[in-house]
Amino acid sequence: MTKYAGGALIPSLQVDRGHAASLSMQLATKLRDLILSGQLPAGTRLPATRILAKDHGVSRTTVVTVYEQLASEGMITSKVGAGTYVSDEVKLPASPPEPRAPATPPQIADLSRDAADQFFPRLEHPRKPRPFVTGMPAFDAFPMGLWAHMSAKYWRGARAEIMSYPDATGLPALREAIARHLGANRGLLCQPEEVFIFAGAQDAFLQIARILLEPGAPVWMENPGAIGARNALLARGVRLVPVPVDAEGLNVARGRVAEPSFRAAFVTPAHQHPLGVPMSRDRRFDLLAAADLADAWIIEDDYVGEFHYGRASLPPLKALDTSGRVIYVGTFSKALFPAVRLGYAVVPPALVETFERILSAAAHGVSHSIQSIVASFIDEGKFSAHIRRMRSLYRDRRDAMMEAGERHLSGLLDIRWTETGFHTVGLLPGPGDEEAIARAAADENLATAPLSRFALTPLDQQGLTLGFSATPPIEITRGAERLARAISRARR
Repeated sequence: MTKYAGGALIPSLQVDRGHAASLSMQLATKLRDLILSGQLPAGTRLPATRILAKDHGVSRTTVVTVYEQLASEGMITSKVGAGTYVSDEVKLPASPPEPRAPATPPQIADLSRDAADQFFPRLEHPRKPRPFVTGMPAFDAFPMGLWAHMSAKYWRGARAEIMSYPDATGLPALREAIARHLGANRGLLCQPEEVFIFAGAQDAFLQIARILLEPGAPVWMENPGAIGARNALLARGVRLVPVPVDAEGLNVARGRVAEPSFRAAFVTPAHQHPLGVPMSRDRRFDLLAAADLADAWIIEDDYVGEFHYGRASLPPLKALDTSGRVIYVGTFSKALFPAVRLGYAVVPPALVETFERILSAAAHGVSHSIQSIVASFIDEGKFSAHIRRMRSLYRDRRDAMMEAGERHLSGLLDIRWTETGFHTVGLLPGPGDEEAIARAAADENLATAPLSRFALTPLDQQGLTLGFSATPPIEITRGAERLARAISRARR
């Protein structure tokens, strides 16, 4: 990398003004890649904002935004009077492993009766939203009229287009739209052929496990962790290895002790399910390094990654992956509505051929109608506008949850602050029976769940999940009043 008085000269740092991603997103992504690849080593002085802006024909405000984002991620640091430098604390990922030949389709494991008994009951999702239900978007705020109009437009199309068999890998228009959306809004640059469409995230987990994991393979699982993903992995017959979660997310050091030769790890970095903590930057690099060392895959569930209510969240784990380890899974069930039953996975380039071959041979594909409508929803800018509106609405409902908790649940539950997602948790401040409280809450028509419901092994802390996305603030407040009565009754 050429050096000069104004900082490093970075000729490879080019922007594409025709790209869907903003100029600041493109510059941040490319600078991050140069730092993580070692091409901009620790201590390298970066150009001043006005110089970098002039070099690449962008505004100084754009460059300031880029530097602020990378500084928040710990990638760069500024020294007063001395300039901006690549941080000494950046952990470079391990060297990528040698490319492996595409896997052959594994045989499906026969589940014995004992194995079937390992499945965990899914949480009940009521037909109508009620206070504290988790994982349910705001039905009352969805633009149903717009959706109906776009649906009608689709059904007026050519019959050969709307009535034929769907492509098992996904509608090309939707794969392209998702790739553009992820690049522009999540900082995840990928090609459309790396995007595969599934009938929801749960279907994606099932197919990923079937393609990549052998029966009996050890898989790190967050403890507590997502029940649906856990059941999908159990359906493949893998051996789940519970790994505790702390304030920084999955405890990688504990995972290495429990099973150093793991074959895959399932994580929810943006908003850990159910505890709600985001995975820290250092912990993300620790996990990537552990996967490189073990020659393992990482399944990243970004189920509510678009919904953050404070400063911008960290980019997805996959955006930091330079070794082709991370399979990124997203869903429209939270951003739109659950009945859409539409999810997707972004796989490393080395796996594209394998996924295409196996899915084309064994999968049926998802309805063209849903895929086409969602693709248009994205391409016409309706999806981004909807996300922005819902961020504001969910932020208000999060604030209502915290205010109602302070007013009615103080001393009964320690409600944790969250800047992401659809729910938080309320921890019991002392000994108690979380299951009895959950039953008493159900009698009050409240949809809570004890944390033990999500655990593979016993937890040190007891508490309840508290969703805030599905109901208006007044219902949240009334729900907090009823929950206080339920806790007092359960204690008696």
